[in-house]
Amino acid sequence: MKKLQHIAIGLIALVLIQGCGAYSFSGISISPETKTFQVNFFQNQSPRIFPGVDQTFTNQLQDLILNQTNLDLVTSSADLIYEGEIVQDYVSPNTATSDITAAQNRLTISVNMRFYDSKDPAQDLEQRFSFFFDYPASASENTVRDEALQVIFERITQDIFNATLARW
Repeated sequence: MKKLQHIAIGLIALVLIQGCGAYSFSGISISPETKTFQVNFFQNQSPRIFPGVDQTFTNQLQDLILNQTNLDLVTSSADLIYEGEIVQDYVSPNTATSDITAAQNRLTISVNMRFYDSKDPAQDLEQRFSFFFDYPASASENTVRDEALQVIFERITQDIFNATLARW
C-alpha cells in the first residue's frame, strides 16, 4: 500500500513539473526551440544626427536580451531578429514660466522596431517605441544628453523586450 502511495505521489509530481515547463519567473515566454537572437544595427534616421547614438542603442538592446535570457547572440540566421531605426530625436519646451519662457525642456526619442520570430511567425511585430527625458531649461542639452540617453534607451529597450519576449 505504501509503495502504491509513493508511486502515485511521484506520478503527480512528474505531471506537475511537466505542466510548469513553459513557465518562467521572469515572465519571459520563449519556446524551447529558440536558441539564438540577432540585433541588426538601428540606424539613426531622425532629422538630428548625433554620432554614436545608433550604436549605443543597438548595444543596449543586445545587452538587455543577453542579460535577461539564455539566448545566444549571433550575427546572422538567428531564431529571433530585431531591426529598425531611430526615427525621432527632438527637444521641445515642456513647461513655461510666467514670462513665457521655457522652464523645462523635453528630449524625446522614438524608435521603430521590427521583430521576426522564425519559430513562430505569428509573434512577428512592428511597433514604434518612444520615451522622453525632462531637464531644466537653464541646462544645455549637451550637458544632460548622456544621462537622458541612458534613461530613454533603458526604457525603450525594456519596452521592446516586454513586447517581444515577455508579451506584456
